[in-house]
Amino acid sequence: MGGGLVADDFKTGHDACESYLPMKPSRTLVLIGCSGNGKSATGNSILRSEAFKSKGQAAAVTKECELKSTKRPNGQIINVIDTPGLFSLFPSNESTIREILKCSYLAKEEIDAVLMVFSLRRRLTEEEKSVPFVLKTLFGDSIFDYLIVVFTNEDSLIDDNVTINEYLEGSPDFKEILAACNNRMVLFENRLRTSKRKKAKQVQKLLDLVEEVERKNNNKPFLFDLSHESMESEAVVDEKAKKIRAMKSNYTKQEMCPIGRKRKLCQVNKFIAQVIETTSLLEQKLNQEQNARLEAEKRANKLHEESSEEIKILKEKLERAQEELEKRDQGCIIL
Repeated sequence: MGGGLVADDFKTGHDACESYLPMKPSRTLVLIGCSGNGKSATGNSILRSEAFKSKGQAAAVTKECELKSTKRPNGQIINVIDTPGLFSLFPSNESTIREILKCSYLAKEEIDAVLMVFSLRRRLTEEEKSVPFVLKTLFGDSIFDYLIVVFTNEDSLIDDNVTINEYLEGSPDFKEILAACNNRMVLFENRLRTSKRKKAKQVQKLLDLVEEVERKNNNKPFLFDLSHESMESEAVVDEKAKKIRAMKSNYTKQEMCPIGRKRKLCQVNKFIAQVIETTSLLEQKLNQEQNARLEAEKRANKLHEESSEEIKILKEKLERAQEELEKRDQGCIIL
C-alpha cells in the first residue's frame, strides 16, 4: 500500500473496457458508515430527493434500515438502503446488528454494491479503523468484492487546499481500507448549494464503479451466506456480537484488520528495499573510490614512465656531451 500515491492509483470512475454489461432493470445499494459521516445525505444525492432524514450531526439520525427508490431517466430503478450508524453497535449492540442485517431482507437478499461512507472532515476513529473486521464479521469475506468507499464533504479538501491524494498520504489507515476494496472510491459533496450538475456527475461516477463491481463479479450480486430467518436468530446475532466484542476488547490492530498482515509485509518489504538501496549506494561509493584509486595509479604509472623516459634521454645527452668534452681535451693535448 513504497512511494507516493497518484490519482491513477485509485479508481474513481468508469474503467475503459471493450465490452459493457447490459443495463440491469434495477440496482440495490446499501449505505454503511459511522453516524455523522453523511450516509443519509449521500443516499439523498443518489436518489435526487430528500428521501432520508439527514441532519449532519454525530448523533444517529437513522435508527433502522430504510429502503428508498428512484427511477433514472434511462428507466433503471435505483434502490438505496440506509442503515443505522455502524458503530452504534459499540459496545456490541445486538439490536443494531440485527437491524443492519435486516438490509438483506429489504434487498431481497441481493445487493449490487455496499457503499462505505467516510467524512473528509473527520479523522478515522479507532472504531472506524476496524471497518474491515466488522464488515467481514457481519457479511462474510466476499463483501469486499462489492465494497466502494464514498468520501463525503469533498469541499473540505478545497477549504484546506489539499488534494485527495495528499489527504490519503497522511491517513495510512484509509489506504488500508481502500486496498481491501481494490481502491474503489468516489468523492461526494452533499451540500444544498452544490450544483445539480456536480451532483449528477458524482452520482454517475459512483454508478460507473457499481458497474465495475458487477463486471468483476460476473454480474452476480452479493448473496448473504445465511437466510434472512437465520440472520434474525438469537444464536447468529449473539455470535456476531461476541466476535465484535472480542475484537473491541482483545484484538490488536493487526488482528482487527484482515489486511494487517499485508501492511506488515509491506513494511518488511520497505525495510528490505531500504537495506538494498543503502547497500547499493555503498557499493556504488566503493566502486567510485576504487575507480578513483585505479585512475590515480594509472596516472602515477604514466608519470613514472614519462619521467623514466626523460631521465633516459637526459642521461644519453649527458653521456654524449661528456664524450665530446673528452674528444676536445684529447685534441688540445696533441696540439
